[in-house]
Amino acid sequence: MTVVNTPNTEYSTGLLELTPLPLSRPLLTIGHGTKDDSGRQSFLDFTAAYQALDTSRPVLPCFLELTEPTIQQGVDFCIEQGYTELSVLPILLFAARHNKFDVTNELDKARIRHPQLKFHYGRHFGINPGIVELWKSRLAELDAIKGDRADTVLLFVGRGASDPDANGDLYKLARILWEGSGYATVEICFIGITHPRLEEGFRRARLYNPKRIVVLPYFLFTGVLVKKIFDITAVEQQQHPEITIDCLPEMGLHPQLFSVLREREIETQLGQVQMNCEMCKFRLAAGANSTHDHGHHHHHDHSHPATDPYADIAQYHQRIWQTP
Repeated sequence: MTVVNTPNTEYSTGLLELTPLPLSRPLLTIGHGTKDDSGRQSFLDFTAAYQALDTSRPVLPCFLELTEPTIQQGVDFCIEQGYTELSVLPILLFAARHNKFDVTNELDKARIRHPQLKFHYGRHFGINPGIVELWKSRLAELDAIKGDRADTVLLFVGRGASDPDANGDLYKLARILWEGSGYATVEICFIGITHPRLEEGFRRARLYNPKRIVVLPYFLFTGVLVKKIFDITAVEQQQHPEITIDCLPEMGLHPQLFSVLREREIETQLGQVQMNCEMCKFRLAAGANSTHDHGHHHHHDHSHPATDPYADIAQYHQRIWQTP
């Protein structure tokens, strides 16, 4: 197995020109949070690099769970600095429960403590041409060395969510990336929560008798789950030496991500944020009387249990469309 490290030149932001911001409103960036120190630092580095590109307003990082600073601490720091109006951006790939519920719940709690606060909540990264371009360029770099795509299966690995809408978006993005690529096929799998899991993804990929499998971890930052993908991939390579397995790294501090983030920040400042509410299971379950509020008043625990409640696929199907 080769973990393909892309050259450092990719991360140079010196030539990156961002669209000017209409306002100098402070920005609170919210990462998922991780127990992995390098994953935590990656998010902090990402926010610091985005701040360095434009110092016209402060950019403050915080985390939804598992580590500090928390969202409440991030908001408190803004209040201490004298700010009462904030843009808030979830640094999350898809709109799942964290995005639709958990962050908004935390912002509601902060608003109760600081009634003078006004939030402008932005949009997740989502399916974006810049992100598709990021992966296309990475794959092109890899294949300039490695050769024939016709004998290669692309194995697209998502984090996995308890929200079918977010899982569906991963399938859509993988399909968009695959079309016109020349790879034999794309298989989609997940490292947790939903199915098919990574081991099943490899099993399906091998059914095509490929000479090569390219593993694409669809993650922003390193962490426990990205390292788990690398570990499982290494085991697969040992068990199947006849297949070349290449594993790309997570997205990291890529200029394309900063460009998308700037789009999202400008949306919050101009009041042009659009969420995908039509397919939200939480909203559908709420019935005809629901608002577009995306559960601002629903509260539930968003910690991850030690045992996997979705390990059994039959249980998964029974549980997945039940709202918390």
